Amino acid sequence: MIGVGTPDWESSKVPPLLRVSAALSWRFVAVVGALYIVSQAVGYMASVMIPVGIALLLAALLSPAVTQLTRVGVPRGLATGFVLVGGLAVVGGVLTFVITEFSNGLPELQNQVTASLSTIRDWLKDGPLHLSELQLQQYVDQLLETVKANQGEITSGALTTAATVGELLTGLVLALFTLIFFLHDGDGIWRFITRIVPRDVRARADLAGRRGFASLVSYVRATAVVAVVDAVGVGIGLWIVGVPLVVPLAALVFLGAFIPIVGAVITGVVAVLIALVANGPVAAAVVLAILIGVMQLESHVLQPLLLGRAVKLHPLAVVLAISTGLVVAGIAGALLSVPLLAVLNSGIRSLLSDADKHVDPRRVDVDEPQASAPKDLGDEHRVDELGSDDDDKKKESGRGRR
Repeated sequence: MIGVGTPDWESSKVPPLLRVSAALSWRFVAVVGALYIVSQAVGYMASVMIPVGIALLLAALLSPAVTQLTRVGVPRGLATGFVLVGGLAVVGGVLTFVITEFSNGLPELQNQVTASLSTIRDWLKDGPLHLSELQLQQYVDQLLETVKANQGEITSGALTTAATVGELLTGLVLALFTLIFFLHDGDGIWRFITRIVPRDVRARADLAGRRGFASLVSYVRATAVVAVVDAVGVGIGLWIVGVPLVVPLAALVFLGAFIPIVGAVITGVVAVLIALVANGPVAAAVVLAILIGVMQLESHVLQPLLLGRAVKLHPLAVVLAISTGLVVAGIAGALLSVPLLAVLNSGIRSLLSDADKHVDPRRVDVDEPQASAPKDLGDEHRVDELGSDDDDKKKESGRGRR
């Protein structure tokens, strides 16, 4: 017969190290499995999740402007319309300017590419390889034959690109539509979401979410400043060297800088390659030196000063987050991974902070950078989990003390 003490006897036969290792192992497996399921679900819903994530980033960028307009008496709906129209006008004007500059500089770039190809052809003939005209023609013919042999794959790739463009336009419409509601009633949407949280911890979850969004606002602001500095620095360097398409390349660096650490480097390599083709190896070396200088300024001055204070993330965590996002959702995942990590970091810090136990979520201004830092506001700002009834009780107790 199995006695009451049998489980204790059996557990005593298991070494403590093995028991602890087993307990940690199954919990680790459970966490990894949950993360895998979440990543698969996000990947499956990428066409919806990515536009919503981009809309959230844009809301973090534009919501302070909407808030400032409402504080001076402008209705929130009208303020949202003003900010959206103004933002679209700025983006449209910048895109029009970039496309015009690219179109104007393209003929010059084509001439320089043709001259560079002629230089390469002469080097192949007169250089150490000493290729003849017949050999060069054979290589060209082989290239044409390869293109013809893979015409089906090229055509299917073009069709895939057309489908991708269609999905991109659909995603842009969804992102714009979502952005309108985030700006107009983001606080109401958040309060509705927090209703699924149990009432006894709802206030802490509400506060953690607001801290996370405040951290996202700080991240977007700091990243925009870093992107402007990168684009201006690289653009001035390209202009001094005389590389064509200065404005489009600077705009490309600006967009790439929103992917921390690696984005500006990748887009800067494009500028180096264009300088190599258009102006030769010396100009490319100068542009590379300028790019390295700008990256050093970003890594050692701007990132610690701005992003370090905004999100408080270790550079290794940023690199791993970008790599994971790139694997899960491509470029969009790399773009959204660091903001997501910043939001989670700030929210978890708020949940673990003793100073946030007595902070009223309604008193947190998510449009101010300092809102992302937990601080104790005192018992006078204690969270009212029961709403107006607790307010009345506090007022009555206050009258009694007086």
